[in-house]
Amino acid sequence: MSELKMTGKQLRALGYPQGPVISISIDVIAQYYATATAEEITTILAKVLADPAAYTEDAVWAQVALALVPEARPEIIPLREKPVDYAVFGAGFIEEGTIRQLNSAVRLPVAVAGALMPDAHQGYGLPIGGVLATENAVIPYGVGVDIGCRMCLSIVDLPVDSLTTKASQYEKALKYKTKFGAGAEWKRNDEDPVLERDEFKEIQILRTLQAKAAGQLGTSGSGNHFVEWGVVSITDAHNEWGLAPGDYVALLSHSGSRGLGAQVAGHYTRLAKELCVLPKDAQHLAWLDLDTEAGQEYWLAMNLAGDYASACHHLIHKRLIAEMGATMLARVENHHNFAWKEVHHGKELIVHRKGATPAEKGVLGIIPGSMTAPGFIVRGKGETTSLHSASHGAGRQMSRTKAIASISGEEMRKMLQDNGVTLIGGGLDEAPGAYKDIHTVMAAQADLVEVVGQFQPKMVRMANGGPAED
Repeated sequence: MSELKMTGKQLRALGYPQGPVISISIDVIAQYYATATAEEITTILAKVLADPAAYTEDAVWAQVALALVPEARPEIIPLREKPVDYAVFGAGFIEEGTIRQLNSAVRLPVAVAGALMPDAHQGYGLPIGGVLATENAVIPYGVGVDIGCRMCLSIVDLPVDSLTTKASQYEKALKYKTKFGAGAEWKRNDEDPVLERDEFKEIQILRTLQAKAAGQLGTSGSGNHFVEWGVVSITDAHNEWGLAPGDYVALLSHSGSRGLGAQVAGHYTRLAKELCVLPKDAQHLAWLDLDTEAGQEYWLAMNLAGDYASACHHLIHKRLIAEMGATMLARVENHHNFAWKEVHHGKELIVHRKGATPAEKGVLGIIPGSMTAPGFIVRGKGETTSLHSASHGAGRQMSRTKAIASISGEEMRKMLQDNGVTLIGGGLDEAPGAYKDIHTVMAAQADLVEVVGQFQPKMVRMANGGPAED
């Protein structure tokens, strides 16, 4: 079916007034109704024009409706004068700007509690490493652009010395069984039940993204996303898998929901800003009420994106483990860009973790270091002041721009060589020196998690530089 084109002349003929609503309508039609029939699009345009007030909270048509009835646009919602309580872990090495960002978030009228993890640094809306609990409201930028960005670690039955004796085989597997970067797709891909989910049929924006999701399934993003082989040292004799303490080969990956998540995040963030107008310095914290159609749609789309991200990791691990002829012995995985319904302070709240690892008592997770520094398998302690959260990594101490300007290629090569790490791809923006000391970060959250094991990278695959997706 050819794509439907709608012009300003046609819209004016339907009764749409000259002004911004024309270009807004054309954009909505191009993005969400490109394959609709002329009759279908004319029918919905007529309905919106006849009763725009009925569409001011619609997930697709709200911007058009609000342009038709400007008086329906919400007034600016003021922040609280006094923030709700929040805890900061590792305050001594977190920049003041990052703390200011969280301080704005905990002044939202819907905020109930907050926390800042020791790897925190500035982002959009919530800082990276920020945790925010709200009542019946979800903040798209509180989840992040890369919805469901997560870690996945598989421990396998290969001998540790094979990382040296069969290094070329491991390297070949990483080169040819992974794909990295914005827009990366497999020409021939596996199927997965996540692609058959009803949300792809029921939510307009997801209908337009299903083909992209199918092509990108099992691929990784750019920036700090990686797939790497290394050695896991299990130190807890009472671990959940019954593995004997000692060293094992393991596969660790970090990435999220690819173009699907980015498009969902962008769409619902724009909608939230239309429906929830905040002061300029807090506008990225705009929320969607979960009692509205838009809020429910985002919640469903967010959960789908999270499940899609999980499926991506599982497919990556399946391909690489099969390529090496190995068997999986154990797996640990967790989101760190997501929102959950949890009970805190005696009531159900929406807990946003933007770059933070769930650390409810007894829950396992992965906290990576850098391409040369160790990562850690951790077990949550259920600390209430952190809202059952911990850091999602070491955290940046340099921006990407500063890292590229400050660290030379020779310095990076020497650091990799000194640590016995082979790097495939990657850029100076992800150099180990751009990150905080993971041991300092772990010490600052000793009350939040206990260490079950440690992962040391040996062979790392990343995209060839470029912006991160999370």
